Amino acid sequence: MRDHGPFSYPPDETGDLLAMSLLGDTIAAIATPIGEGGIGVIRISGRNALAVAGEMFRPISGVPVPGLPTHTAHYGFAHDPITDEQIDDGVITVFRAPRSYTGEDSVEISCHGGIVPMRRVLEAALRAGARLAEPGEFTKRAFLSGRLDLAQAEAVLDVIRARTDEAMRVANLQFSGVLSTRIRLLREELIGIMAHIEACIDFPEDVVEADPKRIAESIRDTIRHVTEILETADRGKIFREGIQAVIAGRPNVGKSSLLNALVRECRAIVTPIPGTTRDIIEESINIRGIPVRTIDTAGVRNTEDEIERIGVDRARQSIAQADLVLVVLDAQEGFTKEDRALLSDLAGKKLIVVVNKSDLLREADAEKLAGKVSAWAKGNLPPGVIVRKTAAPSNEGIVELEDAIAETVLCGAPTQIPADGVVVSNVRHRRALEESRAALEHALRTAEVEMPADLICIDLKAAAQALGSITGETVTDDVIDRIFSEFCIGK
Repeated sequence: MRDHGPFSYPPDETGDLLAMSLLGDTIAAIATPIGEGGIGVIRISGRNALAVAGEMFRPISGVPVPGLPTHTAHYGFAHDPITDEQIDDGVITVFRAPRSYTGEDSVEISCHGGIVPMRRVLEAALRAGARLAEPGEFTKRAFLSGRLDLAQAEAVLDVIRARTDEAMRVANLQFSGVLSTRIRLLREELIGIMAHIEACIDFPEDVVEADPKRIAESIRDTIRHVTEILETADRGKIFREGIQAVIAGRPNVGKSSLLNALVRECRAIVTPIPGTTRDIIEESINIRGIPVRTIDTAGVRNTEDEIERIGVDRARQSIAQADLVLVVLDAQEGFTKEDRALLSDLAGKKLIVVVNKSDLLREADAEKLAGKVSAWAKGNLPPGVIVRKTAAPSNEGIVELEDAIAETVLCGAPTQIPADGVVVSNVRHRRALEESRAALEHALRTAEVEMPADLICIDLKAAAQALGSITGETVTDDVIDRIFSEFCIGK
């Protein structure tokens, strides 16, 4: 293993990429969103970053960029390195290796945030000798130089894409290294077990023979720890990726009013005319930290109206793709045959039944209706269907409905992040943990029947390999390229 800062990577798997990163081209890209803004940032990184910046940026202090100290900012002017035309004024910030995001010499030029000034400053950097960065290449270099491990690098993208405070908390915890630290400790435990077994095989006269019972107990402990981490995966994935919730029901039961109540604004048109909503309407909302893509659909019914029929077909398509369906009933009309038929058709989905317009009934009658729906659901639908009463225009019952959505989506699991902060939110990490656990379980069975110790080591090595792929210690070039290809250019 070759050491690069706090992390180590196998030279046969990432060494070549590391050399390309640290000794290869100097890269540049716009690091802020394209459009109009007060400030735009152009980032340059690589062994010639200071020289490139010196060709196209002149601090008013008169000190050339290569002579500027690290972690300092300087006002000056960006110039075209070929024509010497002044492009824009701005501030250059210098970060010398290894104390930079990428671990290389880097500079960031803050100019005016319009499309033209940012493009022209970037072009000046390219003319001065840099090349345009590939998607995620800055963070890729941070990983290859040992500034971040792979799980932390992936968390950078999660921070950028976070849609709720809770999703950002999960991403920041992963970026801080809590998951990586836990994974690394588990991997070290496995390596320790393997080292002892191999020492017993290689030096039987000098090392006490490994006790199969103690080996089995150590493997059980590791399986338990891996399982504890895996138990956070469903919740972590929900906070990271969110869910799609579809509001469905017969025409004129109050689906659009319910969407407006959840969004807390008048987003959908509401009229007393059945069939008003003829297309799907989407809104992203935050429910107890869960990003929820909420879709209002056309009322589900048989119709001769061609336009409305298209809307009904789209409603059915959205329902088929939904993670959760809110089936809305009209309290005034009661629990109809059509309502029961729709619920029966959706028996395989996660469901919440919303008895809307409940304010138009006496409280006792509304409770009786909700009880009737609950009793029918218990006898005809899978367990866990929640029934809630609402009066959407006045927001009555909306808070309770949001609680029910969070409870249903999380399957009753607590919404709080575990005390140690370890949450698995990435599908790749989950698969690696499942692969590791499977190998450990096979190793345990081998140990319990007291098979030769070298057979146990084969499974332990596979388990350690899977864990190492999470942090990047045993990762392949193809995986690295695939991960960073999802990033935006400039990050």
